[in-house]
Amino acid sequence: MLNFGREFIYCIVNLLIRNTSCLVHTEKSFKKIYEGRDMSTLNTLNNGYILILEGRIAEFGTETRERIQEIRNQFREIAVEDANGGMVFPSWVDSHTHIVFAGSREQEFVDRIKGLSYMEIFHRGGGILNSVKRLRSTPEDELFHTAWNRLDEMIRMGTGAVEIKSGYGLDTESELKMLRVIRRIREKAPIPVKATFLGAHAVPEEFSDNREGYIRFLTGELIPEIGKQQLAEYCDVFCEKGYFTDDDSRRILRAASGHGMIPKVHAEQLSHSGGIRAGVDCGAISVDHLEYANEEDIRLLKNTGCIPTLLPGAQFFLGLQHPPARKMLEAGLPLALATDYNPGSSPAGNMSLAVSLACILYKMTPEEAIIAATTNAAAAIGLSEEYGSICVGKVANLFITRPVPSYAFLPYSFGTILIHKIILKGSVYSGFAS
Repeated sequence: MLNFGREFIYCIVNLLIRNTSCLVHTEKSFKKIYEGRDMSTLNTLNNGYILILEGRIAEFGTETRERIQEIRNQFREIAVEDANGGMVFPSWVDSHTHIVFAGSREQEFVDRIKGLSYMEIFHRGGGILNSVKRLRSTPEDELFHTAWNRLDEMIRMGTGAVEIKSGYGLDTESELKMLRVIRRIREKAPIPVKATFLGAHAVPEEFSDNREGYIRFLTGELIPEIGKQQLAEYCDVFCEKGYFTDDDSRRILRAASGHGMIPKVHAEQLSHSGGIRAGVDCGAISVDHLEYANEEDIRLLKNTGCIPTLLPGAQFFLGLQHPPARKMLEAGLPLALATDYNPGSSPAGNMSLAVSLACILYKMTPEEAIIAATTNAAAAIGLSEEYGSICVGKVANLFITRPVPSYAFLPYSFGTILIHKIILKGSVYSGFAS
């Protein structure tokens, strides 16, 4: 993989991965989503091989000398990747990120250490509005290059598909700028990228005394323009006290649905604000955060197809209460995990860390957390038919670990870099050329 002018030049090749200790999260047949107890069973195959043809998994099985020789005889030009006793996982899927942003917000981190709350920082001009000021004055090319470097970092840490939100522009020019950057990333990236419009991230200063006017602007002007330009597949809303109510959220999401965008919701993060109910009412594909979800919310989510997505990096970084992960699993819900990579509340795009935190903080088992970060996260952005497991026919986005004693060692050893190689569509990923 070479880089010219900071672009990936990507070549899909046929590849044989062999000498593995274990293939993790294998499927004999495609499964769109895993719910409740099903998430506790993680299928594996010891001493496995994977045959990748034209970027997709063509075959996998237990390695024998005879089968490896047959493959080499049949495909004489095939590349061979020796896993050296490592494990092979399907790439992580990060279904909730905000990686197009300008600058950092470490001073707010210090302010929280000194005792200020998230809302206190927001009312002092920090938080989302801090990022808005910076992004509006940042050129599009600069936003692209910084986000591109963040994506490269995420890929190196095992992410093989990603969602990216707007939401730091909050006016026509800047929101469209963000969405154009996301489109540029999608056109050049070696992994699938989903775009989400998050104009309802906060009320901008110019509408500070006129929230209703801002909602009319979103629903009557900006959403139709985004739909016309086909810049976003999803529309998200921050349903939270001081931001947007559940009724506001319904209005915005229904307007977006009318212009071809699928609803998502930031729900029940800082308080219980009715975001889950609004998401269910609007047919959301996912509701995310959920620290303040209650038993009624869990009941509402059952059998809806809406995927509860937990963001342990943000919850840990802000010191919030834990979402009711085990209650959701016991109720048979299909949990997903994501990083929420953003400059204010989760400045980290490491999905392996998100998996570890889910085990440590929420008492999710390694099996549950791995499935939540692969198949279920892929389902939360409409990609589970193509990504999220080792299954014949799926795109071969994988990572190979260093030799480890078990797959549970990955979340257990949360501070150690265990991923040795990244495979994307049958090619070894090497990032930017030097």
